[in-house]
Amino acid sequence: MTATPLISVLMPAYNSELYIGQAIDSILGQTYQNIELLIFDDGSKDATREIIAAYSDPRIVKIFADQNHGVVKARNEMIDRASGQYIALMDADDIADSTRFEKQLHVLQSGQFDLIGCAQWVLDESSGKIKQSKDKFTDSDLRALLTVYCGLCNSAMMGKAEIFKQFKYDTSILTSEDYYLWVQMAAAGYRFMNLKERLITYRRYPAQTSSVHLDKLKVTTLEVQKKYLEQLGIAVDWYPRRLPWAQRLKIGSNLLRELNRRFPGVSIKANSEIYARFQYRKNGLWTPLNRLERLVMALWASHLVA
Repeated sequence: MTATPLISVLMPAYNSELYIGQAIDSILGQTYQNIELLIFDDGSKDATREIIAAYSDPRIVKIFADQNHGVVKARNEMIDRASGQYIALMDADDIADSTRFEKQLHVLQSGQFDLIGCAQWVLDESSGKIKQSKDKFTDSDLRALLTVYCGLCNSAMMGKAEIFKQFKYDTSILTSEDYYLWVQMAAAGYRFMNLKERLITYRRYPAQTSSVHLDKLKVTTLEVQKKYLEQLGIAVDWYPRRLPWAQRLKIGSNLLRELNRRFPGVSIKANSEIYARFQYRKNGLWTPLNRLERLVMALWASHLVA
């Protein structure tokens, strides 16, 4: 294995003039320097293209589209063009810690994992406040929790190029395309890990929490979750959703049992989060009993294959 392999960094950009300079600088300033930075300007209407063009670093590969094709096409084209042994993802409005690639590459070269993410700082653009992300770190937890949410931050991910070139982004899933990418890789048996160090500052915008955006996200998220169960060979009608007590005991226990058999070592906390999706919220006097039920089911599942 090459001691200093080439890392291809993929950065799609669309109307990103406010932040893309910070994003590019955070990549060029990495402690690990053997990189190529592919930047795809997807038909921006602002000064994004001019900012990209002003950089003269020979490690930058500039791709300019005359019209907007969408982030999925942009990412897939960059995957096709990437020549590195590893691929790292980076959005044009986020900021990478200077040691990100050095630390992620060290873990990847150990051979124990195929795809590496990390914890993040989350910057709220509306308030300017920054907070810590809530993360899971082990392969078992990350792959089991994909049944209820994606615990992987797109801008934090890095992995073997051959895996990205095998799967790429599904053009039929436009709202949760990154979620589905990880689902396919997880179902295929590739191993994940999140580093506990916060190596990315991720920007969050008001539009991401709007009711219209969230309604669209719910539809595609459910679609992805069902596809994941199908790819794992688990009954699709066991997908987590609110159910009456007797039904959730049966279906919830079935799902937890199968997930813990496939991914040995799922934590009690992760099992609890999955089972919680079968319960109703705001139960008033029933809340203590629901918490007890959740704990009992999580303990049972976590010790099932221990």
